[in-house]
Amino acid sequence: MGQVLVTGAAGFIGAHVCQALLARGEQVIGLDNFNSYYDPALKEARVAALTGNSHPGAFTMHRLDLANTDDILDLFAANPGIDRVAHLGAQAGVRWSLEAPFAYAAANVTGHLGILEGIRRSEGRVGHAVYASTSSVYGKRTDGAFRETDRTDTPASLYAATKKAGEVMSSTYADLYNLRLTGLRFFTVYGPWGRPDMAYWLFTDAIQKGRPIRLFNEGRMLRDFTYIDDIVAGILAALDNPSVEAGHRLYNIGNSQPEPLLDMVAILEDLIGMPARRELLPMQPGDVPATFADISSIQEDLGWEPTTDLRTGLGRFIGWWRGYFG
Repeated sequence: MGQVLVTGAAGFIGAHVCQALLARGEQVIGLDNFNSYYDPALKEARVAALTGNSHPGAFTMHRLDLANTDDILDLFAANPGIDRVAHLGAQAGVRWSLEAPFAYAAANVTGHLGILEGIRRSEGRVGHAVYASTSSVYGKRTDGAFRETDRTDTPASLYAATKKAGEVMSSTYADLYNLRLTGLRFFTVYGPWGRPDMAYWLFTDAIQKGRPIRLFNEGRMLRDFTYIDDIVAGILAALDNPSVEAGHRLYNIGNSQPEPLLDMVAILEDLIGMPARRELLPMQPGDVPATFADISSIQEDLGWEPTTDLRTGLGRFIGWWRGYFG
């Protein structure tokens, strides 16, 4: 068993993946730039939880920026034991891409290309790479479940466009250089250690502090909420099961059960024990009205199934929140 490179290791999904890999005895190399898109203290706390005494020597962290391709290529060259990659690092967030477009191009296009080039230059040592894409590539769909074979050439945000670019580059590199690459289109991931820019976090904070929650499109949204443990199980299933032949695969990874946003609000009110004050607002640029994952491909190929319903997952998040913030 070699080493797994995990990019975005201080991020929400990345830190959970690192923890799962360490728990099964893997050697993990983490990479993150700890940027200030949201409070870096949360990222530091996630990493601190990974570097305790439970897995001494099994985890190393490199504070590097994905957009600095020389550093990325040097990291691959200096660690010839890397035989798998979980590329989860990216500039996230739909709305912020309106304000900082070049940050998305740097991390999600240049940075993704740097990872692909590092894999290519490994000369076959990296047997498989899994990378994060997004349900946002499907655009403003409202017509049933999203399938990997559907057209995705009209994304509604720059964020989604940069992630679609990553898919296209991955397909090209897999074909040109006989790589095994798997992209996972994540659907609204939530849970403990989550991201402060996500609705469930913002709503929880606002409800407890008596501030109004901001409901865009007046709350008339459907989201395929997917619990973090289910996402991690899917990532590891993909990582552990590369395709027999070189090539590029894409899978949806979601709960496959769209929930009204207002149902999530009602569950949070019940769990917190306080009512939410609502501020109804129009749809934000870049947002989409609904997400709905058809997961038949990942079920058939990898045997992956989500197991966590929204109330259970939100209950675990609220439990973590109370422990973390006191």
